[in-house]
Amino acid sequence: MNLADVFTFLFVILGLMAVFAAYWLMTAGLFPRSTERCAEQFGAGLVKTTLVGALTLIPLVVAGTMITKTMASAPGKFAGIFLVIAAIFIALAGAAGLALRIGQGLRSAGDEQAPWRKVFRGGVVLALTLGTLVLLPVVLCAGFGAFVLTRTGSRAAAVSLAAHE
Repeated sequence: MNLADVFTFLFVILGLMAVFAAYWLMTAGLFPRSTERCAEQFGAGLVKTTLVGALTLIPLVVAGTMITKTMASAPGKFAGIFLVIAAIFIALAGAAGLALRIGQGLRSAGDEQAPWRKVFRGGVVLALTLGTLVLLPVVLCAGFGAFVLTRTGSRAAAVSLAAHE
């Protein structure tokens, strides 16, 4: 392995880390309430959230991969690829809640004037731990689990509110 190969790997990993942090910031900016609910879900139970995410994300990715491999037509292959990519984007959106949760633990005096800094700080810490790429599947499962649990929890709350009226 020569120096060019080392720099290729280094810059690809640094680029991925920057993209992850930017995606989490974008999600927090576009969907602040959803990001806060995901952060609350992580505060309620990280292990439960990760297990739910693993039980829901892995079958989606496997199904998308199987659809892509078995379909002979281009629309079928596109559907399988779309399923996998959509699941990963949803998992990353849920992981924005984890970045927010980490950032809330790393308080700063400027948080009141710029609340996005919590997501940025947590995202940088999370991206640096993802630099090993070992934690990436765990974070994706946790993010997907937080997204799923916040969606099912809000529906259950809406149903119980409607029943009490």
